[in-house]
Amino acid sequence: PARDAAKKHQHQNHTVTMSFSLACNLSSVCVPVCVCFYRPDVAVISPQDPILLIGSDLTATCTLSPKLGLHASSLYWTLNGARLPSSTYRVLSSDVLSVSLRSLNGSQQQSGDNLVCHGGDGRVLAGSCLYVGTPPEKPVNLTCWSRNTKDLSCRWSLGGLGETHIQTKYTLKYKLRWHEREKECEDYGTGNQRYSCYIPHNIALFTPYEIWVEATNQLGSATSDVTTLDILDVVTTDPPANVQVSRVGDLEDQLTVRWASPPELKDILFKAKYQIRYRLEGSSDWKVVDDVGNLTSCRLAGLQPGTVYFVEVRCNPVGIFGSRKPGIWSEWSHPTAASTPGSERLQTGSCDPKPGEQNSTLRRELKQFFGWVRKHAYGCSGMSIKLYDQWRVWLQKSQRVRNQFQSGLYDQVKCGLDFKDPEVGDIKVRYALSQAL
Repeated sequence: PARDAAKKHQHQNHTVTMSFSLACNLSSVCVPVCVCFYRPDVAVISPQDPILLIGSDLTATCTLSPKLGLHASSLYWTLNGARLPSSTYRVLSSDVLSVSLRSLNGSQQQSGDNLVCHGGDGRVLAGSCLYVGTPPEKPVNLTCWSRNTKDLSCRWSLGGLGETHIQTKYTLKYKLRWHEREKECEDYGTGNQRYSCYIPHNIALFTPYEIWVEATNQLGSATSDVTTLDILDVVTTDPPANVQVSRVGDLEDQLTVRWASPPELKDILFKAKYQIRYRLEGSSDWKVVDDVGNLTSCRLAGLQPGTVYFVEVRCNPVGIFGSRKPGIWSEWSHPTAASTPGSERLQTGSCDPKPGEQNSTLRRELKQFFGWVRKHAYGCSGMSIKLYDQWRVWLQKSQRVRNQFQSGLYDQVKCGLDFKDPEVGDIKVRYALSQAL
């Protein structure tokens, strides 16, 4: 809605209306709009509603109707509600008062600045809207993308110094390269997204588009460079759906992440790439896993025990219908939270062993561990065992659990284990100790 702050003054059966509207948007932000109504049989400002470049000078006159019986020396001027100094006035005759403005700045609102001629008692006699700005420069950084090949969105930046200070219209136009008929985008953004436009349907595939932006105001016009693109080269998807994060048994430093591929592209030939990022609860420092490839699951390792992590996934649809372009990453999925298991703690009332005792205990458990490997893993046939997990189970059953955290020690055992000859079979025994022996 617009609120009209109109001032009406009655003098000698003549009514002069000066209307300054407030145009309000849905966010309740109101911008003054210059709307001038005047009666030429009362007073007239000349020039009326001039359009000027920033830095220009202006001399305006207020000419009174003889019927008013006023003298020009009793009048005064205001600009946007502020009274102008009398040193800028000049009485040209008994019914004409001029004002001179030097090196004008850009209009404070795009609808124009309010230059008003007042009677000595403050009544409004006449008004004019001043439009002071610059012609637009050609828009730059025109970028477009298609979500799931169904639509097309484009955005751009203002060229040069950007703001023109007066109302400037931006029109996004497009056409198929092999057809002469051009079309105009109709769904423009607002607020921070006002330099963008959305084409919701009727998008052609396998044919290049030519797209450009035209900028026009009362001082001139400019056109961006033409961007040529194939829709298949600028496809992005919705974020991966059904992201799940779960623990890996009792492993204290690992979490498994699973997600679903984009259902919108299930009937389209392409190969997706994925990225994962995760952070600690309360931290803004994201760590990114780049080498996920086209898998739909990934195990995060080297995490902190007993800690809440937030995980997000995004998708890049590579090679849609054979496109050679790298694709455009989707937005990140909504964060999914999960916690790693807590590390073993000392029981209430127990003593924290000295460092030497810790190392001695760790050596003894390692000796038991490799003894268990020789006993249980030799001569296996096509079987894969996670040594660390199995050893912990054996250690618990034999009531030899120690309050040590050995999250770095794990591996797989396959047929042909022989500690004397590490080249025998397809076995790699890897271990890392988070504490020095």
